[in-house]
Amino acid sequence: MELHQNWKAFFAEAGDISRFTSRFFVQGAKPRQEVAEFFRQCFIIGYKSLPLIGLTGFIMGLVLTMQIRPTMVSYGVQSQIPAMVGIAIVREIGPVITALIFAGKIGSSIGAELGSMKVTEQIDAMEVSGTNPYKYLVVTRVLACTLMLPVLVMLSDAISLYGSYLGVNIRGRTSFAFFFKVVFNNLDFSDVIPAFLKSFFFGFAVGVIGCYKGYNSNKGTEGVGYSANSAVVLSSVIVFIIDLIAVQITDILGLN
Repeated sequence: MELHQNWKAFFAEAGDISRFTSRFFVQGAKPRQEVAEFFRQCFIIGYKSLPLIGLTGFIMGLVLTMQIRPTMVSYGVQSQIPAMVGIAIVREIGPVITALIFAGKIGSSIGAELGSMKVTEQIDAMEVSGTNPYKYLVVTRVLACTLMLPVLVMLSDAISLYGSYLGVNIRGRTSFAFFFKVVFNNLDFSDVIPAFLKSFFFGFAVGVIGCYKGYNSNKGTEGVGYSANSAVVLSSVIVFIIDLIAVQITDILGLN
């Protein structure tokens, strides 16, 4: 009986999220566009997330290089460390790790912000004053997440590769030009384009889930904490699901 109730709640929430997402496309196509709020969200979501994303990317590239170097040296192929690290970061590790960090920071922030506005009836006040709260609060944030995450992924990849370059030079000596020449010689458009495209879907998912959880928050201040927490958990799971689907699609199209 309890299992039946859990499945029922799961499908009910899936339906609610689907309706919430479809409403985004309807409201997003209607005038008037909240341009000023959109750019403000781009600054908050993109620029202010860069220090954390950059630090994570740097450590990721440095640690990955230091971890695989002994194995590569034992096989006598240490010259291929830049190629291996570059492909791993650009194709998979960079987009997914950046999306997870993004979900933890931005997903929780949006869920808590909109949740607090919901329980303090600020959203209801916006409706009474004639403002469309969904368009002002949700559409702008989802669009900003969708556009900013790919930019953050590219910057994170670049910082990760620089961290990898420093990792190579801890125990060896490789010039900056040679390192990146090896990286780019082993990268193809089939490595870069799928990873770049799926980051748009990652950003869209994080934005939608964060806004949905916050916009439908209840149970007072306790509900705000639950909205922030569940936004992170659910958006992280969705990121993995999207990544799995993207890998299957690229495999079918022969891009792997």
